[in-house]
Amino acid sequence: MEVDLQQMLDTGKLLSVGFTALIVIFLLVALNVLFNLLRPNLINMGRTKKQRSNIKIFIQIFRYSISLLIVLFAVLSYSGAWSGVGLFLGLLSAAIGFALQKPITGVAAWLMVVTKRPFDIGDRVIIGDVKGDIADINLTHIHLMEVGGLTGDEETSGRIIMVPNWMLFEKNVIDYTLNNDFVLDSVIVNVTYESNLDKAMEIADLCARKYLAGMISTSPAAPKVRVDFKPSGIDVQVKYFSPARQLHEYSSKITKEIFDRISASDDVEIAYPHTEVVFRRKDV
Repeated sequence: MEVDLQQMLDTGKLLSVGFTALIVIFLLVALNVLFNLLRPNLINMGRTKKQRSNIKIFIQIFRYSISLLIVLFAVLSYSGAWSGVGLFLGLLSAAIGFALQKPITGVAAWLMVVTKRPFDIGDRVIIGDVKGDIADINLTHIHLMEVGGLTGDEETSGRIIMVPNWMLFEKNVIDYTLNNDFVLDSVIVNVTYESNLDKAMEIADLCARKYLAGMISTSPAAPKVRVDFKPSGIDVQVKYFSPARQLHEYSSKITKEIFDRISASDDVEIAYPHTEVVFRRKDV
């Protein structure tokens, strides 16, 4: 009788193990089918080859993690060793969450960029104190073609800056080209108080319109001229909308044209730091 009871217990354990194994196999197969169905749609969310590669890697990691959890759950259920699992998993989750806080935030930022599209590849942006053109966006970093760099102007330096995605939640993001491809720029020339101010303003306006003639109709506004008093002269500032990626090119051309026209003018003179001694007859 005792032998029969023992055999029954052993048989019950084998059946339990078999049933658990069948459940695990069924869940793993179902999981694999589900991932195979969703995988093409998820991969198509990536716009570049590198983005699609990152999505594939993310899917693989997620699939293996879920499979491992299913197997672990089955083993613990069979062994009945659940007493300290809750506490262990809680401490482990807290430790992993603290250690991977920024990477997890980076993945969340990547999902935000993919779904909300606050900017796109090719846009010129400033993230914190980093300025550049977006070359690529992946799970962990945004790759920027640096603008300025050692020269400090608006031209690309040739260097790539990798900005962690988590910075999107902590730093200000400025997009040059969110609404259109133009940003406001200006060229300032300081003329003497003896100069013909109306002519100086006309020269500044004509120079800007000469190089921006083909773009004024599509830009947000036409060039405009503003003047301000300064200690040694009057600032004549022409403001205009210029293509975001050619700011320095157009400002350089306009500056050269203004200089040439003022140099050829008899009644407009550029002010510069110097000292003049004026002798006047003292009235007796």
